[in-house]
Amino acid sequence: MSLRLLAATMSAFALLAQDKPAVAKPALPPPGPKPRKIGPVTVQGSIRSRTEVWDWFQPNSGDPGYSYSGNIARLSFTQSLEHVDWQAEIAVPMLFGLPRTAVGPGAQGQLGIGAAYFAANDGNRNSVGIFPKQAFLRFKNLGGNAANSVRVGRFEFMDGSEIVPKNATLMALKRDRINMRLLGHFGWAHVGRSFDGAHYAYAKPTTNFTLLAATPARGVFQTDGAGWNKAAFGYTSFTKDWGSKSHAADTRVFFLQYRDWRGVLKTDSRAVAARRADASDIDISTFGGHTVHAFDTARAVIDLLFWGAAQTGSWGAQTHRAHAFAVEAGIQPKVAKALKPWFRGGFYDGSGDGNAADGKHGTFFQVLPTPRPFARFPFFNMMNNRDIMGAMILRPHAKVTISNEFHSLGLSNRNDLWYSGGGVFQPWTFGYAGRAANGAKSLANLYDMSVEYRMSPLVTLTGYFGHAQGLAAARSIYPRGKNGNFGYMEVNYKF
Repeated sequence: MSLRLLAATMSAFALLAQDKPAVAKPALPPPGPKPRKIGPVTVQGSIRSRTEVWDWFQPNSGDPGYSYSGNIARLSFTQSLEHVDWQAEIAVPMLFGLPRTAVGPGAQGQLGIGAAYFAANDGNRNSVGIFPKQAFLRFKNLGGNAANSVRVGRFEFMDGSEIVPKNATLMALKRDRINMRLLGHFGWAHVGRSFDGAHYAYAKPTTNFTLLAATPARGVFQTDGAGWNKAAFGYTSFTKDWGSKSHAADTRVFFLQYRDWRGVLKTDSRAVAARRADASDIDISTFGGHTVHAFDTARAVIDLLFWGAAQTGSWGAQTHRAHAFAVEAGIQPKVAKALKPWFRGGFYDGSGDGNAADGKHGTFFQVLPTPRPFARFPFFNMMNNRDIMGAMILRPHAKVTISNEFHSLGLSNRNDLWYSGGGVFQPWTFGYAGRAANGAKSLANLYDMSVEYRMSPLVTLTGYFGHAQGLAAARSIYPRGKNGNFGYMEVNYKF
């Protein structure tokens, strides 16, 4: 299975990369389609189709090798008036050929995300939904100041994205390595996540102050995204884009308060009986910030990144104390102009819980993120995780970006679990899964590659392949086969 997957994916990469090389600019978002108008209303939309192929770690029973088709169509209507903007957007997620038997016994659990889609949609192999993805009013120019606005209704939000820097290096770093670590729209999933609430912003080109209070809507894996969940959060941040032409910088401080009162079985390292007896709320405060820098020198562009957070509060009946931080650096040498290389490396640590019986919970809680930018083969997340990473990005053509990453993954605390998932998405499912690694600490080495080909302003093709070389923790849970593979081909059309 894994050799066929590798051969098929690498063949797809070769097809994507067939284009004449040219001088490429730094990685910027591709231009979008020209807006269509129906009278004063702007109409825009997108259709994304992805075929995913999974070769999960080998279980004792169940099928780890399967493929399925995930698709989502979105259609939005917007209008901008003097004092108010409005947007209404419909989403239609479509899942076909989900795996029936991709579940292993005990800690082996769901064998990839295909199993999560199957379970979240009442055991149906095919599932289609339609629901309001966004529906909000934005009141602007409040108090006669163009910087003030309030958005009320259903909308998407990504923490860290409050300012989009003009500097191309900072823009790419924030998009790929900062945004959505704690709050995200889970846009890589075939349903995604929206928030119902209110969002105030004081927004200027280089300064932003944000206040947000909302509850997460259903979705992510469940094609019915219309309802909501008994969880809520408040978020505030101050972001400053600063520096000079030779030293661009972006800095943010934030506070996030999260509460979950659903009373579902929590995922942590305690025994099942202890967790079942604890129906108390999760109530967590997170304090943190980031700073990213780009230094443009005569020979290279050098970047530095720091992100960190500390948490306090309660994890049900337990006291919660946790932390996480990431340190990264990169260099874009002004040589090999035909490839435009960018080399990056970094270290991440998210705390784990060392003693399940001491009344204290020490596992960093990722809240409501989009995990996939930080786990491109999404068998792990930022909870109880230690990640030494390296990346090489090549841009041989203005339309082509090739990204290779390596991650040396381990558990921060061997007494805690190997976690995956991205938070609340339906009332009866906790949103995070955990596997006991039996005292092992090293998890896996992940080698991956992606190719993005921006065929036109309307069409983007993406291919990805990742191989996880399982180590002691993976081997303790999957003794029959500790390695895993994942690949996909995706077409994204915007109109």
